Amino acid sequence: MAKGMNSTHNNSTIQKAQFTKDMKKTHTIYMPDMLGYHNEFLKAAFAYAGYRLKIMSEDSGLTNYSLPHISGDYCLPAMAILGQMFATIESGKVDTRKIAFLEPQTGGACRAGNYYNSMVKSLDRAGYGYIPVISLNVYGQEKHEGFSITPALIRGAVAAVCYGDLLMTLLQQIRPYEKEPGATEKCYNLWTKRLVKCIRRGKYISRKARRKLYEEIVASFAKIERQSCQVGSDNGNKTSKIKVGITGEIYIKFSRIGNDNLEKFLQKQGCDYRMGGFVNYVIYIVNSERENQCLKKASPAVIKIFDGIIAYLLRLQRDINDAIAKGGFKPDASFSKLKKLATPIITKGCNVGDGWLIAGEVGDLVEQGYDHILIVHPFGCLVSHVCERGIMKKLHKAYPNVNLQTIECDYDTSKTLRESRLMLALSDLVNNKEQE
Repeated sequence: MAKGMNSTHNNSTIQKAQFTKDMKKTHTIYMPDMLGYHNEFLKAAFAYAGYRLKIMSEDSGLTNYSLPHISGDYCLPAMAILGQMFATIESGKVDTRKIAFLEPQTGGACRAGNYYNSMVKSLDRAGYGYIPVISLNVYGQEKHEGFSITPALIRGAVAAVCYGDLLMTLLQQIRPYEKEPGATEKCYNLWTKRLVKCIRRGKYISRKARRKLYEEIVASFAKIERQSCQVGSDNGNKTSKIKVGITGEIYIKFSRIGNDNLEKFLQKQGCDYRMGGFVNYVIYIVNSERENQCLKKASPAVIKIFDGIIAYLLRLQRDINDAIAKGGFKPDASFSKLKKLATPIITKGCNVGDGWLIAGEVGDLVEQGYDHILIVHPFGCLVSHVCERGIMKKLHKAYPNVNLQTIECDYDTSKTLRESRLMLALSDLVNNKEQE
């Protein structure tokens, strides 16, 4: 393994490598594989803003790369993210003098808030302290002179998230019932390629342009021939599909690495599965910070700024939901409805990690007819235990006819054990036991 320049191992004196203005032209920024449905669009958004972004593709044996650098007590997301980072370095496919790493951060009282420092310190100890690590956050922390959240990046990222949510929703609702196998995937891929080109060039990223394109996208998906979705049984033959709703900790929910390709497993079982989009999570994060600022007695001007951002995000969500509904499909519940659904289960003051949002998404999925709910989270995540397992009793009482299961994901869980737990969660055995 090629080593870089020597650097001090004293944590208190580590000098964090800077991403300079010149590096914007010479360096490639690598980001963890976290948002499968949005990755390609985010790469295009960064390109539009003048950065070269790649998603780290390594997805196997990641703990072999991370465990030599961090404790085995770290949660799965940390193991996977640091594992991808060192797998990229040791692949021999990159020039370590011309790369940087990017870690998206939302803040919060969990170990995710320490990922950035863990990445920096691990690189330093391994002799790669010269590789910059960029923290993608809206708080102005860990600044780099060569990286900033510009208006172009914001516009591109907004379009990326909106298009990603829209295509994800359509794909998940249509694919289980398509008459021609692969038709939905083909339509999805065609639109992904077209939208990536548009975002890279700064086209169809304004709200007006997106709304127009939403209608075209939904109309093209609506043309895909589908089998009728029957409920119950016909002459003793089961004709309905197992309907599975997915919610939980954000990384495990969206990342194929975090959930060990959960979606592929559900596809093989012939399930109709659904998960809420990323936009609601973004609104939740902003709203949570607004609540925190209120508790800190922030000035009315500060609260007004948060109200303006939330109002803007709600308009984005409404545009997506309207287009989906007009096409005859089911949109996610609005943010206000999610909050209403969560209120009987957990207080809105519980906004650490994914907080009350999980209870809201459970309620939304149940209302949409999904009677098997998987709440996924990393093993050993205290925040997830509080906001997920901690509310199971109330969830079972609120939805007695729904099979609700928490699924813990860990780096050393065998595939056999994971799949057996999932098969149990897809059956009615647990639900029947709860009713006895």
